Amino acid sequence: MLKKIAVIGAGPGGLAAAMLLSSRGFEVDVFEKERVIGGRNAELSLGSYRFDLGPTFLMMKFLLDELFEETGRSISQYLDCVQLDPMYRLTFKDKSLLARSEPEAMRAEIDRVFPGEGEALKLFLKRESERFEKLYPCLQKPYGTLTSMLSTTLAAAVPHIALGRSLFDVLGNYFKSEELRLAFTFQSKYLGMSPWDCPGLFAMIPYTEHAHGIYHVQGGLCRISDAFSRVAGENGAKVFTSTPVKRVLTKNGRAVGVELADGEKRSYDEVVLNADFGHAMGTLFEPGTIRKYTPEVLSRKQWSCSTLMIYLGVNKTYPDTDHHTIVFAKDYHQNLQDISQRLVASEDISVYVRNSVVTDPFTAPAGHSALYMLVPVPNNMSGINWDEEKWKYRERIFRVLKERTPFNDLEQHIVEEVMITPADWEKKQSVYQGATFNMGHNWMQMLYLRPHNKFEEVDNCYLVGGGTHPGSGLPTIFESARIAANLICDRYRVPYRAAVPYRNLAVGSV
Repeated sequence: MLKKIAVIGAGPGGLAAAMLLSSRGFEVDVFEKERVIGGRNAELSLGSYRFDLGPTFLMMKFLLDELFEETGRSISQYLDCVQLDPMYRLTFKDKSLLARSEPEAMRAEIDRVFPGEGEALKLFLKRESERFEKLYPCLQKPYGTLTSMLSTTLAAAVPHIALGRSLFDVLGNYFKSEELRLAFTFQSKYLGMSPWDCPGLFAMIPYTEHAHGIYHVQGGLCRISDAFSRVAGENGAKVFTSTPVKRVLTKNGRAVGVELADGEKRSYDEVVLNADFGHAMGTLFEPGTIRKYTPEVLSRKQWSCSTLMIYLGVNKTYPDTDHHTIVFAKDYHQNLQDISQRLVASEDISVYVRNSVVTDPFTAPAGHSALYMLVPVPNNMSGINWDEEKWKYRERIFRVLKERTPFNDLEQHIVEEVMITPADWEKKQSVYQGATFNMGHNWMQMLYLRPHNKFEEVDNCYLVGGGTHPGSGLPTIFESARIAANLICDRYRVPYRAAVPYRNLAVGSV
């Protein structure tokens, strides 16, 4: 008899789990409260303009390839992935650097902007390849028991974790200029952290960008969730949109089903929880069920920063710009302290812009652009009144773009506009404290100390998404889905293909 699985939330993690589980013979139902799938990876449409609501960088594409291969399919049947070169432009106070995907071109670009420092790229790629080779397998395993921390895989990784050193410190092993270090550490924003606070082991993030490249999915990264849903449907899974789950039904400490918002109760053998972790703990279980992650405990956890977003449809193109542009605050360190420590609004801000039409003409009408803009800001523990503050941020964003980028006349060409603040993330997207990158990734919130993939509070319940191991970011969310699917298969002795051991798939060498 087929075992029945409920997946709560049709974000990328929930849909990846549904795809894998349905391909392995389980009967899967996915429940999504919104009218569209994708969660924070959904599509946002403004008239004829198309945007990704959330993630716009696709790293570690090889992992995505593997997930489709595990279902007996090829990713090329469902997605058109384009490798970007340049990967992105980084704009500092008085200089600009193009991150190139080919190492020799990147070395030359470093020497152009930071004379004499290009040769260090070779050492960076060599040493960080060794770190990644040891650490990546640790992301593919669950840490649900203390004994799991004694694994040979984790033991082999220990010498490479850079204990006591920040990401910014680690990059000092290679580069002298602070700005050049920032070019290889700003990626800590994917974790919602400052490079001065982010653990040094996360040097594997800039490494994988430069070794394996960054991709865009034609139509937007939201198409990934669409593809997962399509494969799951081909395998018999059902996806119910506009169908909120009121609570997870439990009996004797284990999940036995779900109750929908309309009062209907459905029985399931296992429940996969893809809702925002902090939000789910306070809303999706009967009072008294959750004892480890109570509201009081959650309030003492470290949470990521938030983001203020502006999505613009404009009646003009900017052909001399890049797909991804990042403009650093003039005092970047101070800006990050404002965001993560002082929890105050910054006058001096950093701005990220994606101009998708330079790669993907289908995201806007001919002669128009769909511009996605993101500014890291404090989460809602700051107490900032975003109804008032958002207009000040909007003014700062346009000022920065006018003064420091070719996007210097945007306000004259706006056709469509939507702004999303940390308050909106919390109230409309059910993101705990508006912390868009979920629970922080400090040492006390990783591996066994992070909420477990097989949820420790309720049996027959599994977590996927940024709030569990391995953490936030699309690749690690995909990996959390695979871990959860594998744990369920282990429980019922259903065979599956083991994760492919990491191989150095670097695009080249210096």
